[in-house]
Amino acid sequence: MSTANPSSTPLLEVQNVSKYFGSIIALKDISMSVYAGEVMCLLGDNGAGKSTLIKILSGVHQPSEGRYLVEGKEVHFKSPRDALNAGIATVYQDLAMIPLMSIARNFFLGSEPTKGWGPFLRFDAAYADRVTRAELARIGIQLRDTTQPVGTLSGGERQSVAIARAVYFGAKVLILDEPTAALGVKEAGVVLRYIAQARARGLGVIFITHNPHHAYPVGDRFTLLNRGRSYGTFAKSEISREEITEMMAGGEDLAELSHELAEFARTDALIADAAQELAKEAEQLQQLEQHHSTDEQ
Repeated sequence: MSTANPSSTPLLEVQNVSKYFGSIIALKDISMSVYAGEVMCLLGDNGAGKSTLIKILSGVHQPSEGRYLVEGKEVHFKSPRDALNAGIATVYQDLAMIPLMSIARNFFLGSEPTKGWGPFLRFDAAYADRVTRAELARIGIQLRDTTQPVGTLSGGERQSVAIARAVYFGAKVLILDEPTAALGVKEAGVVLRYIAQARARGLGVIFITHNPHHAYPVGDRFTLLNRGRSYGTFAKSEISREEITEMMAGGEDLAELSHELAEFARTDALIADAAQELAKEAEQLQQLEQHHSTDEQ
């Protein structure tokens, strides 16, 4: 298994993290890290524990066991604001954007630049326009009008605005929650390009997805979760896309499913044979009844 950049300190790291909700084990002994200029892909099917781990990384939950380190120092986040102040920005699948609000205002949502003073204090539209254009241009988005509603953007462009916003406000680590889940092939490609550009700018990126076909092209390392436990972390040179897919599904589960399908097919064939026999018997009975009726006449 991979131990990337052993001479440097990870931007973010969790060591043997577990999370319990009463008697339910949501995560057990999970370890992973992300370095500057790296895309770490966190993969797992539905129910694998990805959402719980995201909430720990972003400060929503605290781990029941284990350690959480940022740049080598142990942290105990009590809220998402604590994580954000430490340079860890989470971009959720359901983006916190207001569709009817302009792109520029959404870019500065919660931290709007102003000018004037007292009762004359107002939103500095010119400054917001200039910064928004510059930051989006750095990741390849050219806008004609930043005053247009953010709802007019495509899904991929909205994701990109959220990524650019996080970088502008000082993020060192981007945690992207299923950013390509609801996108078509072209739009997913747009987001993957921006992920690669964030890596090129020296950020650490944690790309959470259930789709290995999206993760593999941009990923440097891959941590695989299954039912709250980790299969380990692998460098791209250590694992193929096909192996990732099989491990996500679970080799034993696939074997069991294959056996069940084979048994179903066998049973289905038996049912089909029995139906044919019943049809033949029904036809013979009808012929006998018709013959008996003819004899009586």
